[in-house]
Amino acid sequence: MAEETIFSKIIRQEIPAKLLYQDDLVSAFRDIHPQAPTHILIVPNKVIPTVNDVTTEDEVALGRLFTVARKLAAEEGIDESGYRLVVNCNRDGGQEVFHLHMHLLGGKRIGRLVQADA
Repeated sequence: MAEETIFSKIIRQEIPAKLLYQDDLVSAFRDIHPQAPTHILIVPNKVIPTVNDVTTEDEVALGRLFTVARKLAAEEGIDESGYRLVVNCNRDGGQEVFHLHMHLLGGKRIGRLVQADA
């Protein structure tokens, strides 16, 4: 079994967080350190530490991340203006919590994905 994470505790509502969406496969809640006016985390309920740990058994849950992102973007009113979906993998990729998750960012113009070296 994968290691317990802070996201697992949020999913089980052991840590206070307003769930914006939850079903048997995924949960969504606002990031506590938002990087944009809309910054929502969408996570599989099953702990998958990184993208490197994804298996074919996870395909339905990971597909659900995208359909939930589309639904939440519409509810937030950012579907037409645009938004970014980000999944980080491991430390060099910027992953801080080792429970795979998708960031839904929007509500303002989002800059370049990666800044060029000066």
